[in-house]
Amino acid sequence: MLLTISTTIAHARDLGYLLHKHPDRVQEFQQSFGSATVLFPEATDERTTAALVLDVDPVRLARSRPRNAPDFSLAQYVNDRSYAASSLLAVALGDVFATARSGRCNSRQDLADTAIPLELELPVLPCRGGADVAHRLFEPLGWTVEADPLPLDERFPDWGESRYVRLRLTGAARLSDALNQLYVLLPVLDESKHYWQAADEVDKLLRSGGDWLATHPERELITRRYLARTGLTRVALARLAEVDDQPAEELEERPAPLNVRRRDAVIATLSELKAGTVIDLGCGQGQLVSALLQDSSYAKVAGMEVSSHALRQAARSLRVDDMGERQADRLELFQGSLTYEDPRLEGYDAAVLMEVVEHIDPSRLGALEHVVFGSARPGAVLVTTPNADYNPRYGQLVGMRHPDHRFEWSRAEFSAWADGVADRHGYTVELRGIGDADPELGAPTQLGVFRRG
Repeated sequence: MLLTISTTIAHARDLGYLLHKHPDRVQEFQQSFGSATVLFPEATDERTTAALVLDVDPVRLARSRPRNAPDFSLAQYVNDRSYAASSLLAVALGDVFATARSGRCNSRQDLADTAIPLELELPVLPCRGGADVAHRLFEPLGWTVEADPLPLDERFPDWGESRYVRLRLTGAARLSDALNQLYVLLPVLDESKHYWQAADEVDKLLRSGGDWLATHPERELITRRYLARTGLTRVALARLAEVDDQPAEELEERPAPLNVRRRDAVIATLSELKAGTVIDLGCGQGQLVSALLQDSSYAKVAGMEVSSHALRQAARSLRVDDMGERQADRLELFQGSLTYEDPRLEGYDAAVLMEVVEHIDPSRLGALEHVVFGSARPGAVLVTTPNADYNPRYGQLVGMRHPDHRFEWSRAEFSAWADGVADRHGYTVELRGIGDADPELGAPTQLGVFRRG
């Protein structure tokens, strides 16, 4: 991946002083996921350009995955991280240009404190929400923004645009401000980070955001995307409100996140069904399992997951090693696949497939149907899945809601699938919605409640 920084100030080679990098040298910096190289493809007194080239080693990146990263097998190795600017480039930029970001330059401090003409260019940048998001983020900071969408494949124009843009920013700014803005906004545009975010991430955001973030019209979007964790977002917004003298409540007055409402709807339905034993098929890191274990009316709670990494996370979050004997007797966690018969799936009052089916290849849905409804045959099955009809209400959404989704059903498609499954296996099915329903498009999440006849 590539970032170029150009200037046309008088004595433009002074850009090297500001970056603390010599224009006549090629310098390499090792990162945990590859190597970063700084070089100057042009360096004259009229115009100087510095290039940061990041060479990502996909094997090293996979081996250094954060503990909360999705474990979708080949997705560890087959992804866009080698060529598309992302949090990887932001981390490398923060490391390589650390002194420049601080605004210190002993030999040219007056220049470091001055807004200079700059051109910043990123040839391939993931931009969730389309080019409009790039304009909304950078234009309030004084940049002239060119965000040209890149086609999925130039040979097949009918396929339309990808989620990537070529971004070019021009304007006058202090170099330290420009670098800090990129450091924050690259992962915001991608809406993803390659590393686990601890509590100190709020401090990193506020340090790099400086004065510009507190007054940015999209500061809530920036904060939410940068931090991704609800608790950290609230802390950051509260601290930003103090800077801007605006009540924090005005920055974030939203209902509970959809994932929480989905979990609560599933728990309420299980209570309605009077299920005493429940298995969560595709339990992930165990959020639903944890909530069910807190209710003593469930005699047994099980979680099955194909990812061994996610299972280890679930065991840690549930504190299995410290669990009392009685509680441990109620819990079972095991690795398995939904497309192969498994006697461990049998005998439960209810099974839950919460945001799971859309991660299955359509060609394997028949196998999942046979395993769950034909072989395991629990008394009830709860299936939640996104409602594709509702997607236009997500103004920044391009494509599907998650990069690992193999499909997303409309209400009619989900209804047809659910009716067919129920008819073939002796179940009845009731369809419900989860989340605030749109009068035309329905609720954001669909819930199918299957009861065995």
